[in-house]
Amino acid sequence: MGKLAGGILALAGLLGAGAAAQPLPLARDGGIAERLPGAAPGDAVRGRAIVASRQAGLCLLCHSGPIPEERFQGNLAPDLSGAGLRWTEAQLRLRIADSSQINPDTIMPSYFRSKGFTRVAPAQQGKSILTSQQIEDVVAYLQTLREAP
Repeated sequence: MGKLAGGILALAGLLGAGAAAQPLPLARDGGIAERLPGAAPGDAVRGRAIVASRQAGLCLLCHSGPIPEERFQGNLAPDLSGAGLRWTEAQLRLRIADSSQINPDTIMPSYFRSKGFTRVAPAQQGKSILTSQQIEDVVAYLQTLREAP
């Protein structure tokens, strides 16, 4: 099986039990080509709020970014400034949905994957960290970040 076909099959595993079990098409650049199932176009304002949130995304725990009102930003992962220049929309979608598809040893959570985990609290089993709409909102926000750090 080729890398592209294997990637499509692996991405199909992102979908939770309640979602349609359909493969997510890969873009030529290796990202997820289309919006996640059930999501409308992303909203950058909502996406910024998710990135800044210490309860929802927790992005600033590891990343830093152009959100000056948030103190104590992380330095374990790439600065989010310039993310819209470094990665395409499809690449950002994959990095957020399931970064382990890019780097199996990553410490970044798979925000959309809901299967294949061990030691999950019963209330969280079968659920993703972020919804498909929240991921699209974060992607929309990151696409606006076009100035290098």
